[in-house]
Amino acid sequence: MGRQQPIELFMPPNMLKAKVGGSGGLDMAAIKRAESAMNGLKSTFSDMAGDAVTALVAAQKAYAAKADPASRGGLLRAAHDIKGLAGTFDFPLMGRVAGSLSRLVGEAPADKLLPVKLVEAHIAAVQAIHRKSITGMDDRVTLALLAELEAQVGAALKA
Repeated sequence: MGRQQPIELFMPPNMLKAKVGGSGGLDMAAIKRAESAMNGLKSTFSDMAGDAVTALVAAQKAYAAKADPASRGGLLRAAHDIKGLAGTFDFPLMGRVAGSLSRLVGEAPADKLLPVKLVEAHIAAVQAIHRKSITGMDDRVTLALLAELEAQVGAALKA
C-alpha cells in the first residue's frame, strides 16, 4: 500500500451569513414591528375581502350574461384570487369555498356550460362568510355547506 496523504478539511466561508450580518439570530424588534404592521392592516382586511367578493360577483354576472372563454376566465381569476388571499384576510373558510369554485371552473370541460345554480351557491356562500365575518375554521354550518358544495362539484365534474 502506498503512502497515504493526510486528510485536509476545508470549510468554505459562509457568504450568506456575512451578507445578512453577524450572529444570524432573530431580530425580535423587526418581528415586533412586522406584527404591529399586520395588526394595523387587520382593520382593512374586511374591506379588502369585500372588494374581492365584489369582483367575484361581477365576474359571475359577466359569465351569466355571456358564457364565453373570457368571462369564464374572469370568473376563475376572481375565485382564485379569493382562494389565495383568504388566509391573509383571515377568512379561511371563504378560501375553501373559493377553492371549490376554482376547481369547478378550472376542471370542467371548456366546451361545457358551468352549472349555474352551483356557481351561484358558491358565490352566495362566499358572500355569507364575508357578511357574517366568519373567520374561524369551526363554524359547523359553513363546514356542512362546504362539504355539500365540494360533493356537488365532484359530481358535476364526473358527469
